[in-house]
Amino acid sequence: MTNVIKNNIPNTVTCLNLFSGCIACVMAFEARYDLALLFIILSAVFDFFDGMLARVLNAHSIIGKDLDSLADDVSFGVAPSLIVFSLLKEMYYPASMEFIAPYLPYAAFLISVFSALRLAKFNNDTRQTSSFIGLPVPANALFWGSFVVGAHDFLVSENCHPVYILLLVCLFSWLLVSEIPMFSLKFKNLSWSTNKISFIFLIVCIPFLIFLGISSFAAIIVWYILLSLFTRKSK
Repeated sequence: MTNVIKNNIPNTVTCLNLFSGCIACVMAFEARYDLALLFIILSAVFDFFDGMLARVLNAHSIIGKDLDSLADDVSFGVAPSLIVFSLLKEMYYPASMEFIAPYLPYAAFLISVFSALRLAKFNNDTRQTSSFIGLPVPANALFWGSFVVGAHDFLVSENCHPVYILLLVCLFSWLLVSEIPMFSLKFKNLSWSTNKISFIFLIVCIPFLIFLGISSFAAIIVWYILLSLFTRKSK
């Protein structure tokens, strides 16, 4: 009985990730972006702890791996898609684009599709045990949630063209399945030489968190991508 309970603790936490992701989807569909972001962050916390608990309790399972991917695609694929979908429905469209205004928001679901592809790729890619190939789906979701909440007034003004958002959707969808190596924040020790990139990343994140408020997550994800690209070229 004890083993059954122990083995199901990580899956229970994964289900909490999925539950939070479902709420994030509802909030996003209702254009309550701040609450959508809050529940995406909560999902990311659960996503971190389910893997940690599986390792600590030695409670790995095939079902857990599949459940984790399903939960992640809802929390970090569908939820940000709905955030962008609702945003594109709110945005100002110039007269030349009025004919496409009812249809363009559906392009947001490219995020869901490419997030699912990213997760499937991760599950079957032995190269991603200690680092990542392509942008992790939680990072992508945090970018969109923070970006839309922090820059909402500008995004729905006449100064922001919907095509800019469409291009960002395409760029981040590509980053999800790209072959760009991206570092992980998993620390095996506290040595500077071993974790130099992670320490530099975290140090630069501090002023973002202090000065940018809710937009800091978007800035941090952009910084993460740029640092990954820089360290890739320097190798």
